Amino acid sequence: MSKYAVRNPATGEVVETYPTATDAEVAAAVTAAAAAHETWGRQTSVAERAAAIARVAELHRERADELAEAINLEMGKALGAAKGEVLFSADIYQYYADRAESLLADQPIELLSGEGHALVRRQSVGALLGIMPWNYPVYQVARFAAPNLLLGNTIVLKHAAQCPRSAALQAQIFVDAGLPEGAYVNVYATSDQIAGVIADPRIHGVSLTGSERAGSIIGELAGRHLKKCVLELGGADPFVLLSTDDLPGAVDDALSARTGNVGQACNGAKRFVVVDELYDAFVGLLNDKIATAGNAAPLSSVGAAEELAGQVAAAVDAGANLVSAGERDGAFHPVGVLTDVTPDNPAYHQEFFGPVAMVFRAADEADAIRIANDTPYGLGSYVYTTDPEQADRVASALEVGMVFVNGVGLEAVELPFGGVRLSGYGRELGTLGIDEFVNKKMIRVAR
Repeated sequence: MSKYAVRNPATGEVVETYPTATDAEVAAAVTAAAAAHETWGRQTSVAERAAAIARVAELHRERADELAEAINLEMGKALGAAKGEVLFSADIYQYYADRAESLLADQPIELLSGEGHALVRRQSVGALLGIMPWNYPVYQVARFAAPNLLLGNTIVLKHAAQCPRSAALQAQIFVDAGLPEGAYVNVYATSDQIAGVIADPRIHGVSLTGSERAGSIIGELAGRHLKKCVLELGGADPFVLLSTDDLPGAVDDALSARTGNVGQACNGAKRFVVVDELYDAFVGLLNDKIATAGNAAPLSSVGAAEELAGQVAAAVDAGANLVSAGERDGAFHPVGVLTDVTPDNPAYHQEFFGPVAMVFRAADEADAIRIANDTPYGLGSYVYTTDPEQADRVASALEVGMVFVNGVGLEAVELPFGGVRLSGYGRELGTLGIDEFVNKKMIRVAR
């Protein structure tokens, strides 16, 4: 049976399957994307591309319910959250469409000597490969596709095997928005076929959102063939609580940052680092919240829930204490919190991709920074303090790509997204998102 199948995680039912691409179909996808770049990237104006991307945004809004239903069936996300994802994705396309002229304007260079003038002109590089995950089936595509299509690059998109329906719906949007054939090509490829796509000289860059294991494989393949690569990988984001004048509110924010998308977010808060004087009260309030928390939505699959349950069990076996909302039921995993996780516990450096948090006691600010940075990851972070100078100081000290101060759920289309260490490299969204797969061509005119 094809790996590309819609399996409802709430019931385990296989709703539909899609045929895996043949080698000929994969080759045709690359050929189409390379050919489309000759027109889309070289012959259309910035204004023409912006108009098409604006239409992509409009179609996402018009088809938000249909896309949300696909997401719900594929990976279990609640319909309201799934529709919110689609509408946020529409905002990403709109952001780039509305700012096309300024983002791609020539950048003058002040000459230090000599006559004439010089500038940097941003131009497309060609066909790109995108490898997307299941946890945000539409949003992740938008982060990659919007800036690169506006720039004039074309895209071969390999989606997660459990998201074939939303992949097909998105591909149709680009067709209906008037992009030329081949500008955006969806392909149900295998891992072996993707290795061949990366090796193809007509592919000029690769973007992956996934695990660090997948990132190491794709990064190695891309490097072997001298291809630019952007990797957005895992995270073990710290939620650092140093002071607050609203402890219940801080607890609510921490829990929200951990359980958003049922804990299946790379940049969700996964480790709560709390200073000593607030620790006991924080844990007490958190445990009260967890005791009444239900399983609002399933994880992406039974296998994902089983893996998380195994990690939690191993942590407890190694000495951690668990407070949980209940027992696992198929793909539904209860909210939980682990305390007393010591550095020799296998959970200490792991990423939990589900609604389970770890809480650590910090002696002071310096100790909190030490614990927060004691991870192989470096994606996002959250800092809560009533002291603005401390907020700035700690934000600078955290070894991450993103810091949110005194708030959660603050991601926005204009804010760059990405990390360091095992969380990958490169940036998406905002003004930085259009500068990854681009030829920054220098032009100097003597006279």
